[in-house]
Amino acid sequence: MIGFALRRLAWVLPNIVILTFLLFATTSGWLGSPAAMMLGTDASPAAIAELNARFGFDDPIVVQYLRWAGGALTGEFGRSYSTQQPVAAMIAPAFPVTLELAFWAILLAVVTAVGLNSLVVARGLIGAIATGFSIIGVTIPNFMLGATLITIFSVWLGWLPTTGWVPWDEGALLHLKHLILPVVTLFAFYFGSFSMVYRAEYRAVERQLFVRVAAAKGLSDSAVSFRHVLPSAVLPVITYVGLTLGQLVGGAVVTETVFSIPGLGRLFVTAIGSYDYPVMLAVGSIILVGVMVTNLLADLALAAMNPQIRL
Repeated sequence: MIGFALRRLAWVLPNIVILTFLLFATTSGWLGSPAAMMLGTDASPAAIAELNARFGFDDPIVVQYLRWAGGALTGEFGRSYSTQQPVAAMIAPAFPVTLELAFWAILLAVVTAVGLNSLVVARGLIGAIATGFSIIGVTIPNFMLGATLITIFSVWLGWLPTTGWVPWDEGALLHLKHLILPVVTLFAFYFGSFSMVYRAEYRAVERQLFVRVAAAKGLSDSAVSFRHVLPSAVLPVITYVGLTLGQLVGGAVVTETVFSIPGLGRLFVTAIGSYDYPVMLAVGSIILVGVMVTNLLADLALAAMNPQIRL
């Protein structure tokens, strides 16, 4: 297992370097001169040239990347062009918000999709309900579902707040009330996709010989389903969780914008609108590294559950 982990890590680290360099190069090339952006449209060419020389903006792109990467490794991402705040100070409160939102959405999606599709009681009815919700979750865009939930549960019924975010230290109940609608909005898509993946694998696994042998030994249908079919059928879902994190970023951007949640997604959208190069680069790099690390953890979890993968 240690050897497998080291091999996967040796693959992840170079990919992180290559992808962050491509992100750095394309972002800087798209936005143009950072010095011109910092000084404004009225800056003289001499002032721009002086600032380029002072901060090394006219150095080769590889040199600029190595300087930026060295600072990023210590948590130093520079200062925002629009607010002049340290980028790390802007990311620090936003990161836990997005992390919590994503954690609950994925956890609930996996547990619900696997649990509902593993039940043997009223399988026809539960399967129809799960299929219906899967289709709704996959086909309805996040912004439309979020707006619909706000209209029903906030405007019409008045049960939940429309938008905003309340930290845990300001009240657990108030925090949960603000968390429900965004999590459900993000959860819907993942429940649909995870449910479809798990159901297809479940049907394939339950036709295998070891499952029929377990049933022939007199085990109950529930024991066969949860003890024998589920451990094998859930493996593709674990892989799919890692692969869909890129989609999670897009879903988080939309969800945080709809519900006015101060997370990384909303910070990223604001940075794009104001051409805030350091913030865009920092958030993009954190998301990229997060996707790579989560894929690594998914591979390790899959290898722990299926020893054949380690070979």
